[in-house]
Amino acid sequence: MEDKYNQLHLEQYSKQLANLLCDRHFATHDSLNGPQLISFTPIKQVNLFVIKELLLKWHQEMANLRSPYFDYEHEEVKEALLNFMNVISRKILMKRDAFEPLLQKAIFDTFKVILDPVATFEEKFLRIQEEITLPKLQDNLKYVDIDKQLFGGFIETLSPGNRDRDYILSRFRLYINANQGSLIPLSSLLTQFNTLLAISEDEVLDKPAPVAAAFSAPAPVATPAAPVAEKEVVAPIHNAQREASAPVSKPMFREDEEADEENTVNLRPTLNDNFRKAATASLADAHSNRKIDSLKNSISINQRFSFINELFDGDNLTYYNTVKQLDEYSDAESAKRYFTQEVAIKYDWSKKQEHVNKMLRLIDRKFA
Repeated sequence: MEDKYNQLHLEQYSKQLANLLCDRHFATHDSLNGPQLISFTPIKQVNLFVIKELLLKWHQEMANLRSPYFDYEHEEVKEALLNFMNVISRKILMKRDAFEPLLQKAIFDTFKVILDPVATFEEKFLRIQEEITLPKLQDNLKYVDIDKQLFGGFIETLSPGNRDRDYILSRFRLYINANQGSLIPLSSLLTQFNTLLAISEDEVLDKPAPVAAAFSAPAPVATPAAPVAEKEVVAPIHNAQREASAPVSKPMFREDEEADEENTVNLRPTLNDNFRKAATASLADAHSNRKIDSLKNSISINQRFSFINELFDGDNLTYYNTVKQLDEYSDAESAKRYFTQEVAIKYDWSKKQEHVNKMLRLIDRKFA
């Protein structure tokens, strides 16, 4: 498959999801043990990759124990080390600061199994082996859940004499190209991740957003009133104009700030303002009039980062709980009252009007 994917976006998503899952677990636990690790997420591949990463670090630490002063090749020493590893493997216990980076990498690597299986095979099967043997390659299958039969089928094609990494990797690349139809689709994996934190295929794959026609647009004219049943295929610049000129609900701030806003909110945007908004408009902005079913599933990952950092001072858990509460209201007024009074009182949003208004527009769209 080897789709071209947005690595930066996936890294951000992996970091955010790892942070969210750790917030939930470590809110009630001081540490994480082995049984909890095995079923930490409902996505088996993520759990397996965490375990594999943990074992890799464990073997690195064991290698660091070796010194030039002792005979580590002596049979009694080897046996003692093996017993030690067996005992300690049953006593896994991690604090959040040690576990969260492992989880973040496991989430990212789970996407790579589908997006870049060749790189996955190289890292998970070849790179960690001092010596490549068929038993060692087969042993690594224990930590693969996605496309396990595909990886296993390739290993079965190798002969015991295949020891060259570059040769094996080139053969695997040909094998994957010949078995494209057997690969699990990305949509199947996204369905699993969306139960934890929303992400779309467009966000994962490196698909450039449509370029706004701002730089070839004619001189601006008065924006006509939107028809009753507005079509969704609209150039982003038109939506930017419509958002800038449309009245928006205002949260409850100090009276002097409301007065200032009343003096500026109805000013018609300049042509440069429209160009600037059109150039930065997201796909969500291009459909800003469409009703949404829930806030949780409709806020894009970029907008989510913006809300968390700007409105909630980087507090992931508070953001998550706030959105969950907003989705449970039955009408827009109650939801907005909760957001602008109960939530706003905890933060200084006096200079965050733009982000507050974006959230209020989303609330209006949910209850439209």
